[in-house]
Amino acid sequence: MFYRITFVALLLVAILGSCTEEPQTQPARSEPLPDSVTFAEHIGPIVWANCMPCHRPGSAGPFSLISYRDVAKRAKMVAQVTADRYMPPWPADPAYRHFLGERVLSQRDIDLLGKWAAQRAPAGDLAAMPEPPHYPDGSMLGKPDLVVTMKEAYPIRGNNTDRFLFMKLPFEIPQDTFIRAIEFVPGNRKAVHHMNGHLISFDPAKKKDVFAGEWVVDREVVPVNEAYPRMGLLQDDGSYPSLTPLVSNYLPGVTPGTYPEGIGGYFMPQKGAFLLNDLHYGPQGVDTFDQSTFNVFFAPKAPKRPTMELQMGTLGISDIVPPLIIPPDTVMTFRTRAVIRQDVSLLTINPHMHLLGKSFLAYAITPASDTIPLIRIPEWDFRWQYFYTFDHLLHLPAGSVVQVEAVYDNTRDNPNNPFDPPQTVSERDGSMRTTDEMLQCILTFVPYQPGDENVELGE
Repeated sequence: MFYRITFVALLLVAILGSCTEEPQTQPARSEPLPDSVTFAEHIGPIVWANCMPCHRPGSAGPFSLISYRDVAKRAKMVAQVTADRYMPPWPADPAYRHFLGERVLSQRDIDLLGKWAAQRAPAGDLAAMPEPPHYPDGSMLGKPDLVVTMKEAYPIRGNNTDRFLFMKLPFEIPQDTFIRAIEFVPGNRKAVHHMNGHLISFDPAKKKDVFAGEWVVDREVVPVNEAYPRMGLLQDDGSYPSLTPLVSNYLPGVTPGTYPEGIGGYFMPQKGAFLLNDLHYGPQGVDTFDQSTFNVFFAPKAPKRPTMELQMGTLGISDIVPPLIIPPDTVMTFRTRAVIRQDVSLLTINPHMHLLGKSFLAYAITPASDTIPLIRIPEWDFRWQYFYTFDHLLHLPAGSVVQVEAVYDNTRDNPNNPFDPPQTVSERDGSMRTTDEMLQCILTFVPYQPGDENVELGE
């Protein structure tokens, strides 16, 4: 085995039946809209909180929405896409479960944007406005303590082909330390589809040059047992370094999470490397390139409660029932279930499907037969896939059953269907190609401690 796993599995699979009831919410009453809606008083705060995090230089949005001028010239478009709830993108249903960082506009916010556009976008007293929020360049978290960058720009041919790569980003720092947070920053957001990253820790006495070896290998051509030695990932005496798996993940829409002091974090060696065990570039129509980076934020001491991860479904611990095979011209529901064998506290949940995904539901049934809503996505959107962070640590008692129900649409009515006419689409040996399918539910957690229910996860 190439590496030593640094955590133990706490959960085992079980196939059980269950049902769920969805919480009911009452619509909130909204106060009347003002006669005059201005950017300074009403629109600016809405845009800065919900649009600017992505619509700013160096971030995912294709244009900036910061200044009055930025927003005013797109007032009608902003009003339309928010009225349709196309923007801001937040697939999870807030009536089922709330998460940190929700970008869900209230109906009042939507009505204010619509009225402002209809009134021809009045500015108001711009001089009375505070400064817009400041985001450091190249980060959503702040100024990093260390930036680790790809050795050079990787060329991506414009031949409409998926690429799956192994890649290493080595580093050497003055001394061992600890990591509070790791942020993967795509250099080319249009090309990078997903990334799963591990942290390799070399023994300084057994590894002279962490930069030796190939830095990128085609995952679909070179098998793992050949790729890792070629990349110089073994120590000089041929022994295997320690590996901490899945310290960083990226999917469209994902922003890195930070937890309260003492929760999460990793040991960072003096000599090591980030191993992109799976870097996927989606099909591109023109030649382009990517040079992505890791931002590393140090911690003053070792984490008291390292996080663990459970993956259900594809490549995970639980079977998909029935097997994930979707015939043409069908809409099908698939399920996967797992039993929690020890009390745990959830931090995040990450649903994952591909282009045929239609809806996603996850909940837990406790031994007392109580239903704990986890997440519901009524309209799956492949372009926006988050690691959703709960507002508090969420306790799942031992014996709870996590149940996932996912619906797939392999008909012509699905505008994202990659085939016309529809073809049989299935899970193929864990293939991550967008034209194949996956069903995953990834849970990040820590072992439960009394009082966890009162621990807020937001900073």
